[in-house]
Amino acid sequence: MTMHLAHPSLSMGGKKKGKIKFRNAEEARKQRELESDWHDLQKRWGVEAEDKKRKRALAADPLVYSLGTPIGRSNTHHIKSLDTGHSGPVSSKQPTKYTGGEMLGIGQLHKSNAVPVFRQQDAEDIARMRRG
Repeated sequence: MTMHLAHPSLSMGGKKKGKIKFRNAEEARKQRELESDWHDLQKRWGVEAEDKKRKRALAADPLVYSLGTPIGRSNTHHIKSLDTGHSGPVSSKQPTKYTGGEMLGIGQLHKSNAVPVFRQQDAEDIARMRRG
């Protein structure tokens, strides 16, 4: 598949925002003013977005990559298997078969919706729902 046929979400560009374009210089001036007011408010309250990101990144545990054996796999050789008393291979379970002895019939709840009926009360309820 060539890249011109791929969906834009498959690109490797990430989620960076592009340059913000404004209708005119007045709109750009208002945006810069609002942004500076917002930064002043953050500084006044002691909340710095960049400092918060930096602190969170420094507090996180470093990622550790290893290509060796996963933890817990190599040190379990001393654990023995459970002895169930069977000496040979296990036979497969007999498949269960439904004979239909409990089912009274098939009701039609709505349009082509077939519903199995197991009790007389179920059949009466289905009949009442169809007539409203």
